Formats: sequence, structure tokens, C-alpha cells
Amino acid sequence: MRLRNLLFAPGDSARKRDKALASAADAVVLDLEDAVGPENKDAARAEVAALLPGRTRREVVVRINARTTSWYLRDLAAVVPGAPLAVMLPKCTGPQDVWALDHHLEALETAAGLEAGQIGVLALVTETAASLHGLDYRDVPPRLKALCFGAEDLSSDLGVVARDPQGRYAAPVRQARAAFLLAAGAAGLPAMDTPFPDPRQPEALVREAAEAARDGFAGKLCIHPDQLGPVAAAFTPDAARLEWARKVAAAFTAQPEAGVISLDGQMVERLHLRLARRILEAAL
Repeated sequence: MRLRNLLFAPGDSARKRDKALASAADAVVLDLEDAVGPENKDAARAEVAALLPGRTRREVVVRINARTTSWYLRDLAAVVPGAPLAVMLPKCTGPQDVWALDHHLEALETAAGLEAGQIGVLALVTETAASLHGLDYRDVPPRLKALCFGAEDLSSDLGVVARDPQGRYAAPVRQARAAFLLAAGAAGLPAMDTPFPDPRQPEALVREAAEAARDGFAGKLCIHPDQLGPVAAAFTPDAARLEWARKVAAAFTAQPEAGVISLDGQMVERLHLRLARRILEAAL
């Protein structure tokens, strides 16, 4: 599952869904949660469920409603037979929510004649202050494919503005962001950055995406098709970085027992091989 840029589209807007599905996004997230009002939940669920079996692209994720809502199980029951690539779980409070979703998905996959574990999970794990106390995702079902950072919901829960006019995060959001990156690293999972909220500020988006890539995020959630290109560029290694990664991988392949090698006059340790492999994977 390639995860540089994931584009959201409201589940109840055929125009926006079609535009997103025809885009160059690595995956499209059809949203049944925040983008759909309570009065439209049933209609949006039915529309998304109807288009899943005959879709022209496989890379479709469905953001269901939170586990604490009455819509959660109805969303799952409707979309699982259409075999989306993954479901996105919002308001995830900890590993227990992922385990519960795993059990529900396994039962519904079996009932639909699908392979157990076929549908992946992307979890939004920082949307509430309480969720920051449950960030240990090292022991979770293998269907969990990535952790996603949500700055806007978190800032709302904390009662702060997520970013100042210069684009700097509020102090508790910065702390949550750092804790999130460490949690994703400990779990060995890709980290997806929060959406940039204003499509009318492309320069600020480029800056934020570049900073996210530098800090270790694997990709970024997007809310407008115009954001896809800049975000993909930010999370695609440049030629010089790719060449370094290829040289490191080739050197350790040639010297499989070596702990340290000399590369272009610099000492490179085996720990750099893991970084090199991540760079090569990001370029696929």
C-alpha cells in the first residue's frame, strides 16, 4: 500500500467522489464521518457501498464512523462486502479499538466470502487528548497498515488553534506530533501527517509537507486535488538521496557480515541500511 498522498472525498457527493477517484492520489478516502452530516449518513453509506464492487481502481479506503457511534457497525456491514483496500478508523483511543475492529472485520469478511485479514486498517490515533495516553501500537493485528495524525480535531479537543499565522503548531500539538512519530516508529508503522487545511496557500503546504518528510512522516492526508502533486513530491526521494540509498544497499549486500563500511570516504554503519531501504521503498 503506497501512502504518500491520500485524498479525502465526501461519501455523499458524487461529483467530488468521481473527481477524487479519477485523480493521481495514491489512495482515495471516501468519508462517511466528518464530511457527512447526521441526516445524510444513511444515504452516504448506501452510495459508497454501491460503488465499491464495481470501482475501476482498487486503492479505495472508507473512513467509517467512530466505534462509539451508532453508525460504526452499520458502516462496516455495508462496505466490507465491497472489499475496500482499507477502512480508516477515526477517534481511535488505543490498541483495544484496533483489536475490536479487527474482530468485526474478520467476521464480516468471512460472511462475505473474503479472505480474513484482506481489508487493511488506517487509524487516526491523535484526535483527542485522551487518545495520547494509548499510543503504544506495538502489539496490534497485522491488518493495521499506518497511523494517522489529526491536528485539527486534537486542537479542538484541547481548545487551542492548531497553527498560528506563520504555520507553527501550538505547544501541545507539537508535543502530540512528536509522541505520535515515536509511537509509529516503535510500532514499525508508516506515519501519515495531518491535512493542510487551506488549499489556497500552496506555498505553505509545500513548506509543511517538506517539514513532515524531514521529520519522518511517510505521507500526508489531503483535502483537495491540487494538494496531491506537491505532497507526492515532498515524499518522493530526490535523485541524490536515491543514489546514496542504492550505494548503501549494494555495499552491505556485497559485505553481508560487515557492521561498518566506507562509502565515498565516509563511514556508514549497518543501522543506515534500514534508512536506505526505507528510501528505496518510498521511491517505488
